[in-house]
Amino acid sequence: MPFSFLSTTTPPTALKSTVSTPARLCSSSDPTLKHLSEHGGKLSCSGMDSDGPHTSLIHGLPDEIAILCLARVPRRYHNALRCVSKRWRALLSSEEWHSCRKRNNLDEPWVYVICRSTGIKCYVLAPDPTTRSLKIMQVIEPPCSSREGISIETLDKRLFLLGGCSWLKDANDEVFCYDASSNCWSSVAPMPTARCYFVSAALDKKLYITGGLGLTDKSPNSWDIYDPVTNSWCVHKNPMLTPDIVKFVALDGELVTVHKAAWNRMYFAGIYDPLCRTWRGTENEIALCWSGSTVVMDGTLYMLEQSLGTKLMMWQKETKEWIMLGRLSDKLTRPPCELVGIGRKIYIIGRGLSIVTIDLDTVRADGFLVSSSTGPLVEHDFPPERCRVISI
Repeated sequence: MPFSFLSTTTPPTALKSTVSTPARLCSSSDPTLKHLSEHGGKLSCSGMDSDGPHTSLIHGLPDEIAILCLARVPRRYHNALRCVSKRWRALLSSEEWHSCRKRNNLDEPWVYVICRSTGIKCYVLAPDPTTRSLKIMQVIEPPCSSREGISIETLDKRLFLLGGCSWLKDANDEVFCYDASSNCWSSVAPMPTARCYFVSAALDKKLYITGGLGLTDKSPNSWDIYDPVTNSWCVHKNPMLTPDIVKFVALDGELVTVHKAAWNRMYFAGIYDPLCRTWRGTENEIALCWSGSTVVMDGTLYMLEQSLGTKLMMWQKETKEWIMLGRLSDKLTRPPCELVGIGRKIYIIGRGLSIVTIDLDTVRADGFLVSSSTGPLVEHDFPPERCRVISI
């Protein structure tokens, strides 16, 4: 069942870049819009309200050309494009639209940051070339804003919020999905097992979850896989699976699992191969990432170590060890932090949505990290809980 989109007030400093209306779009000086106008593609609503089966996207242009023109409109104007007509709204939600933008290198990655103050809010951030950082584009309030212990993952253009619990309600099995292309929430197939404070990962267009607390406050000894194509879950139980998995990392087409041994409080690692559906052991050194935020870029795993100062670490596959790329000041990162990667840049997001940007192409061998930083984007000093990226 669809949910109405809820948006909170964006900070005044971000309003200039976030608020856009169809009227503003029609009068914009954007070169893409000029190109549309010169070719008869008027962005006014006249002639676009009728949505018959043979109505063209842009009057006077074949649909193939119209899609190429519209695909060049920056993502910040997409909410305005949806208001023009039903055909435009359907186009922006279609695979044809996303394939066109991706094929022409027009897709834009935005970062979705889950934070908690009095409830859950999702801040949507976009790269800002002028500051070499991120800026707030919009703020989303999820349907399950009062829950704790939720997990979030992204598949393609969709953001999933899974499980969670509250003071008045035990762990639940509900899953909500936010479609970034249509800007709306919906509910999808519930998890087979109610969970909160569990681990999750996205791999090969499927979601993997395990661990956490169930209805009996015990960790469910199973792991579940969600397939968005069939909107269904598959439950697996394996004697190799232990209920003490504390982290999933999707790396090289496999899932690295980090376990915490109950008998000696030590951490060890395993690997699950989704193609063969088999488990095997691996070097325990990679398990050092259990407490830090991680991100995989170009097949390389990076970790932000925050226990004794803030250090950016990189996993060396050849030597099976972590190496330090450099140190960062806690005054800049404002831990606890989360990591996201876009292109060759790593964004470190700290309390109050403070941003530190690291360009991996400028990392020096002496451990000096060339970075830029932006102060808190919001007044509240809450830390980020999870961060994910969706490109459209």
